[in-house]
Amino acid sequence: MSEQSRPGGTVTNPVIPGFHPDPSVCRVGDDYYLVCSSFEYFPGIPVFHSRDLVNWRQIGNALDRPGQLRLPRDTPSSGGIYAPTLRHHDGRFWLIVTNVSGDGNMIFTATDPAGPWSDPVRLPGVHGIDPDLVWDEDGTCWCTVAGISQVRIDPATGETLGEPHRVWSGTPGSTAPEAPHLYRIGAYWYLMIAEGGTERGHSVSIARGPSPCGPFEPCPANPVLTHRGTDSPIQNTGHADLVQAPDGSWWMVLLAVRPRGGTPAWYVLGRETFLAPVEWVDGWPVVGAVTSELPGPPWPLHPAPAVPARDDFDLAELHPQWISLRARPERLCTLKERSGWLTLRAAGASLDENDAVFVGRRQQHLACRASTLIDPTDGRGGLAVRLDEEHHYEIEAADGEVKVFARIGSLRTEVAARPVPAGAVVLGVEIAPRPTRGPRTGPDDVLLGIEEPDGTFTALATLDGRYLSTEVAGGFTGRVIGMYAAAGTVHFDRFDYEPLPLP
Repeated sequence: MSEQSRPGGTVTNPVIPGFHPDPSVCRVGDDYYLVCSSFEYFPGIPVFHSRDLVNWRQIGNALDRPGQLRLPRDTPSSGGIYAPTLRHHDGRFWLIVTNVSGDGNMIFTATDPAGPWSDPVRLPGVHGIDPDLVWDEDGTCWCTVAGISQVRIDPATGETLGEPHRVWSGTPGSTAPEAPHLYRIGAYWYLMIAEGGTERGHSVSIARGPSPCGPFEPCPANPVLTHRGTDSPIQNTGHADLVQAPDGSWWMVLLAVRPRGGTPAWYVLGRETFLAPVEWVDGWPVVGAVTSELPGPPWPLHPAPAVPARDDFDLAELHPQWISLRARPERLCTLKERSGWLTLRAAGASLDENDAVFVGRRQQHLACRASTLIDPTDGRGGLAVRLDEEHHYEIEAADGEVKVFARIGSLRTEVAARPVPAGAVVLGVEIAPRPTRGPRTGPDDVLLGIEEPDGTFTALATLDGRYLSTEVAGGFTGRVIGMYAAAGTVHFDRFDYEPLPLP
């Protein structure tokens, strides 16, 4: 999935770059599987596989059918699917998650994590986000949610068995106890949570007790992980999960961000998945440094097959990396109408609308370039860099003309326009990080333009990337780059994405 092998026995962090927050991991034999939050995007909950915890390949999306994932048109950006937990028990994979925009907490199961996953088992008696599943020695299943409260459930039916009860509220004075995960390790049950909110104060704390429901004794060194108040280029560390490797070593996956620029520094890729080693000292976990260069694990690395830089839309179905807004009905998005082309039919009139027809992929590199060949003869559409309905830049083609638009909060404006020959045209976006020269320096520039007949890129507009950042827009997601239809029917022959070297 990413460039993970480095000379000198180190690997790069994040291990899953781009908007991949709230990681949850489990191991089955020599294989690791990991899932992340997906919010308002469909399909939901990307599923990854690895043999080494370092190189990850997306093998599917757990929620890929409308019956599994209902996101109404009025689902807000950063609504939808929150914080899944993935576990393997009794020969099956179990996935519990919250749809905050309608269906509440749900459980899905599969024998193959690549899918298909079951229809949902709903949990009407479980209230709260960030649900966790664990089974104790006698087979009782416990569900713990943010808060931190817990209840016994029947995971096959969704029935609650008893009343929910508080088990641990985290560190006194800290806010937002969430992301609970329970583990039986040695003689204790450990309850690990996130605290401090998912911004710069984010942290990980842990407690232990004699049973899944406590009573819990907090670790005297809490928080066991935080980067708050530091000058680390990696910030917002939290929402973690633990996994033990076959050699007995322990590892943590967690979310964090890479802010850039001046003050307050802006992160644009969303919250990403990082890896850290864990040692156990006196019965408590000690988390190693979360850095961009991580000492490699003491086993061979297994590079995952790279996602092709170009998608020619020649397959029967879209690659699982492609995501859309809230739904993807075939009548509006199809590979079957024109062979080797992706066809989009407009619903919403622009990306300002919740029902915009959009197919994109997460921006995963701080510097990158993307382009697509569009035929707008029968409509109007283009290539966009999106954070939400109120924060996006796009270059749009109609037959014989291209325009650049910017939506920043309540302002929508046409930035540039240029006539082009009628018919197909190549639209491009380039993300160029800025050198930090002062406290007001933004994180990057977003260049939008066209590809000339000789293959050179001509930027029609250069826009400040800070306005497509979480610090400006708010929310929980990151940038997604993709194609959209704004009127009629538009066809896309290919999509190219490539990382660029950092300046």
